[in-house]
Amino acid sequence: MAGLIKPEDIAEVRARTDIKEVVEGYVTLKGAGIGSWKGLCPFHDERSPSFHVRPHVGTYHCFGCGESGDVISFVMKLDHTAFAETVEKLAARIGYELHYEDGAGPRREEVGRRQRLLDAHKIAAEFFQAQLLSPAAAAGRQFLFERGFERNVAEQFGVGFAPQGWDALLKHLRGKGFTDDELRLTGMFSEGNRGLYDRFRGRLIWPIRDITGEVIGFGARRLFDDDQGPKYLNTPETALYKKSQVLYGIDMAKRNIAKKRQLVVVEGYTDVMACHLAGVDTAVASCGTAFGGEHIKIARRLLSDDGTGGEVVFTFDGDAAGQKAALRAFEEDQRFVAQTYVSVEPSGMDPCELRQHRGDAAVRQLIEARRPLFEFAIQATLRKHNLESVEGRVAALREAAPVVAQIRDQAIRPAYARELAKWLGVPLEEVTRAVTSAGRHLTASGASRGPQQGVNRPGAAHDAAGPSAAVAAPAVWLPDPRDPVAVMERQSLEVVLQQPQMLLDVSWAEFASARFAAPAYAALHSAIVAAGRPAEQEATAGWIERVRHELAEPLRPLLAELAVTPLPATTEESLERYCRDILAGLAELQITAQKAEMIGQLQRLDPAGAPEAFQRLNRRLMELELRRRALRSAD
Repeated sequence: MAGLIKPEDIAEVRARTDIKEVVEGYVTLKGAGIGSWKGLCPFHDERSPSFHVRPHVGTYHCFGCGESGDVISFVMKLDHTAFAETVEKLAARIGYELHYEDGAGPRREEVGRRQRLLDAHKIAAEFFQAQLLSPAAAAGRQFLFERGFERNVAEQFGVGFAPQGWDALLKHLRGKGFTDDELRLTGMFSEGNRGLYDRFRGRLIWPIRDITGEVIGFGARRLFDDDQGPKYLNTPETALYKKSQVLYGIDMAKRNIAKKRQLVVVEGYTDVMACHLAGVDTAVASCGTAFGGEHIKIARRLLSDDGTGGEVVFTFDGDAAGQKAALRAFEEDQRFVAQTYVSVEPSGMDPCELRQHRGDAAVRQLIEARRPLFEFAIQATLRKHNLESVEGRVAALREAAPVVAQIRDQAIRPAYARELAKWLGVPLEEVTRAVTSAGRHLTASGASRGPQQGVNRPGAAHDAAGPSAAVAAPAVWLPDPRDPVAVMERQSLEVVLQQPQMLLDVSWAEFASARFAAPAYAALHSAIVAAGRPAEQEATAGWIERVRHELAEPLRPLLAELAVTPLPATTEESLERYCRDILAGLAELQITAQKAEMIGQLQRLDPAGAPEAFQRLNRRLMELELRRRALRSAD
């Protein structure tokens, strides 16, 4: 098992990665002054750009929603990846070899092998997609057309076709330079006495992508009667494809899931397509296995499943198999904090069929008509018993009481106890006793445990060297923007953070000894002093990172904001002049404060009783005045 990534390697990846280049993979940026870029924020809806990036500083900040951080936290939030996974991804992007503290970590050859597998899948996906336009794929195109999917939709979802021959894909990938040893690892080929041959033949193909959008496997649907294989055939388990961790459509849905705090779980590829086309853009599907524990981990991360809301909606066919699947999902319900619901179409149609026969609105209505999953589970339990007999009602109560006892919301639980009493036709007191007893039993057996608390936030093990951006920082009190002293303090911090070379001369000592009045700015000033004077050749991004390490978590968004605030200059010359004027203004502000304090001391001092102290204060006042005049003459 890999150990922790060494802090110096994390710092190196952060420093070497061009944050502007990475952000432009998600956001269109336009120039916003010297070394500054802005665009529409990817974290919230806005019409006017308030999202700023300063490449030489290595940070971003949105003045609209307050999101901020470095290149690592940006990728973590947008791709919903863990800290170490993100660092490894960025390191691979720039070809940097990582080192680990407590374990070997992935070796260079393993990283290279993984990239070769990803490259093979990407080329295969393009091959299949091109084959869908061939005459041999007429059956595949007809299948899509009959389900309401036009050519542009097939292109949108990357749907393709695997030719009926035995080695069409094999020859194509060999021609692209892949060896048979590499191709064996992809899961796209089977092996017989004569060697490798295509696993997918004469089938409609869906590329299955991971959360970052990389193709890691395929799902294939049978088209021809002479195909003796299963109706759906997926990639087997490989180094890339772990079916218990894969959700089809997650790459398209992830941002909407995080934004809307909703995850819709459907059963098939065409159901995902139908939902997205109908406006239910939070839909995903498991691939060849039931929605389980590993999927729940992904869902909770996307939903920020921390007790503040969110919902998971399961859709199932109305037949017996669908009901069984819904009850299986209920067994996993306690692992969510988000509310779980179920939507079952009465006539038994899945979302794809529903869209075909009744249109997009019917799909949206199916999701809107969701019912709490525990309500569905209670009623499914009751249907198994003859409620016309006393024995049936007793048995139903005995089986339904634990379901009610598992309802987390203590305000809703009594309401469903009343509903259960009504459905059974028994006194409420009897139901309440049964539910209470079941609750005690579940607690004693540990069966009603909810999601584990205190889960390590992404990168927690790297606090000494990694971002702690997984949880939004609490609001920090900021001074009145009309206060001229606070304005001067803020402007000086902006200059020092963005242009640390301004502190390389004697102004460092002057800045370090300054006293800031606004508490938030004073805390940031203290962090800068604790970080120490910037080195002569130190990159600004590295300087910012050193300051960030000295700063309390709630103030880090303020640091990011000041580090990207555009400075009012249009040329390098005007920028340098502005920075010097601001630091001179701060120094003069400090001189004024010191003079006022000394004048007060002089007024309290008896010149005759303490002549030496009186003269010393006067000399210091004169020195301060000379310094003040020198600052003004330099303007």
